[in-house]
Parts: sequence; C-alpha cells; structure tokens
Amino acid sequence: MHRLQNVVQTYAWGSRTAIAELLGQPSPSEEPQAELWMGAHPAAPSRVADKALSELVADSPETLLGERVAATFGPRLPYLLKVLAAAEPLSLQAHPTRNQAKAGFEADEAAGIPIDARHRNYRDRNHKPELLCALTPFVALCGFRQVDRTLELLDAIAVDELEFLREELVARPNAAGLRHVFAALMQADRRRQQSLVAATVTACRRTDAAFATERTWAVRLSAKYPGDIGVVSSLLLNLVRLEPGEAIFMPAGNLHAYLRGVGVEIMASSDNVLRGGLTPKHVNVPELIRVLDFTPLDPPRIAPREEAGELVYHAPAAEFCLGRIELDQGRFCATPTGPEIVLCTQGTLSALAAGAMPIDLPQGASVFVPAATPSYSLSGRGTAFRARVP
Repeated sequence: MHRLQNVVQTYAWGSRTAIAELLGQPSPSEEPQAELWMGAHPAAPSRVADKALSELVADSPETLLGERVAATFGPRLPYLLKVLAAAEPLSLQAHPTRNQAKAGFEADEAAGIPIDARHRNYRDRNHKPELLCALTPFVALCGFRQVDRTLELLDAIAVDELEFLREELVARPNAAGLRHVFAALMQADRRRQQSLVAATVTACRRTDAAFATERTWAVRLSAKYPGDIGVVSSLLLNLVRLEPGEAIFMPAGNLHAYLRGVGVEIMASSDNVLRGGLTPKHVNVPELIRVLDFTPLDPPRIAPREEAGELVYHAPAAEFCLGRIELDQGRFCATPTGPEIVLCTQGTLSALAAGAMPIDLPQGASVFVPAATPSYSLSGRGTAFRARVP
C-alpha cells in the first residue's frame, strides 16, 4: 500500500474552507480550493514519494492494476477520485459517450486544433460518467425533468415570453419537444436571450410558494451570470438536494451542474466536457445539442447496498464503483481484485496490508492499494471511501 500525495485544484468556484479543513490546513485558504484529486490523471497525478502514480502504473501495470483491469483498460488507472467543494455554481455541462468522444477527438485532431486550445471540444477519446456522494448538503441540477412537472413550473411562473416553450411541450411532451425548446433557447440571438432571462428572473422574484427553490436558484444564477440563457434552460432540469451519504449518477449526455456543497466524486478518467451556459468558457451549441440525451428522467439517485460491512454505490459504469465504510473502533477487511484508493474523510483510521507496516490515515489522507495486495484492513474510528473497479 502507498500513502498518496494529492493535488488541490484551485478553480474560481471552489471553497476557501472545505478542503483546507479536510486536510487540516489553515482556513480560509488563500485561493478557492475546488477539487482534491486522487489518482493517475496525467494533468495532476497523485505522487508516491518522489514518483507520479501514473508513472508507477505505466511501469508495472499488471502488478498495480491486475491482469483483468490492465487487459480491459490498458496500462492506466481507469478512474479518478475527487473531493469536490463548490462554493459557487459550476457550468451547465454534459459529457459524451465513448463513441462520441472517440469520433470527436479524431475530428479535432484532423482539424489540427491544439489539445489545449480554448475552443477544442474533445481532449481525449474517453467518456466521463460520474458519481457523487454528498459529504454536506449538496445541490445539483441533473437531467431534463419530466415534462408534466416542467409544464407545472411554467404555469407557476407565468412568463409570457416563455409561452412558446409551453406550447411546444404541450404539443410534444417528450424528448423531441425538449430538444426543440432547448435548441430554440440556445440558438436565439443575444438580445433575445437577454430579454428572456430578464423576464424569467422578474417572474422568479415573486414570492409564490410553487417551485420556490427553483425560482431562488434562477435568481442566484442570474446574479452570477447576468443575461446567460443557462438561467432559463436550468428551469428545464431536475433540481436535486442530497443529504450527506446520498449519491447521484451523471450518465453520458446528461445536462447537469453542481450548484453548492461538498462531496466525494468518482468518474472515468477523462477531460471531455461540453458546456451549455453559466460559464465564461467556450460553448459549442451544435455539438452540445448533438451529444445531449433529452429523454426526461427522474433524478438518477444511487442508493447504496450493504455488502460485508461496506455501503456500496454501484453505478452503471465499468470503470468504477464507490464504497463508504463507517468504523467505530471496528475493523473492515478487503481482498482487492483490482486497483483501489481509500480516502479517510472523518476521524482517524489505520490501513494495514498483510506483511507490511500500518499506515495512519488521518482525515483527508488516502492510500493506493495495488491489485497484487493479497488483503488489507482498516481499523479505528472514522469514515472512509473506497474507490475500485467493479
């Protein structure tokens, strides 16, 4: 087992307190701390002593990943584990399927677009399904809401300028109708978009009880991104509040945005993001519409299953699953079948592999467990998250 040295990403939307407090650092931090990365992503790999975890995996893939994982995903760790701390909303965004990512990457390569260009759509050939488990109350937009509920919202806010949305969704209360109204919003000229946002925000400031939380967030998003059409399109999406321990899964094509809160996130290792508003970054409207799944859905929550002393969040993704372990001076034992990362988020734990010295895991610390490890245990009092390949 290897104690990890991890990278903190300092994006503008991050918290100045959450990750600092997790790591026992001075709080507030000098810069917003948005994400703590644990894994072998080439942009910011964790380190083991003086070597990057990505280099260790490349040098000994079968030992660290195991034959099954190395044969399936190649000589790379297929997932990335994060602590995400959102003090401000992230952009509306979606991730492509694997086939879309492969085709998009090759098209960008053929067009000669530099890999780090601001307007490039695809950074790699991989998809990016995501699962997030809340550590604090967490708010997110996730997926297109069932159309009947969206019609109720449009009736409640009663914005004359949005009547065309209502008429279309009454005529086509399905994915085709949602595609049409979303495209109409995104493709409207800038002046028209600003007019729609202004009318919507004025209506949302009324104190009616119906859809009060959705109204409040529309007003907040408008204050952060004045005139951004994402304020209106956000009202087409499920607004989800997670309590600590609850989780949500973001499949490919799912338009979503994290709004506020701290959570443990696990994803397929990829940088492919197509944005749809609430951002100063590049937005490619035709490409976003092409990859989006407009199928209405209920919030895709993932309920954990208790398995041998662990609460396991099984997502429909081949690259990862996430477990949560609660110990009160007890012991958890595991036999790895692939590469694992264990993160302590509360209390103090001890990790012990067969035939090795124990590794202390205070809050915020993590270890990498190679597939070749015969078995290991966690003991002490605290909470750990366990990332692995199912």
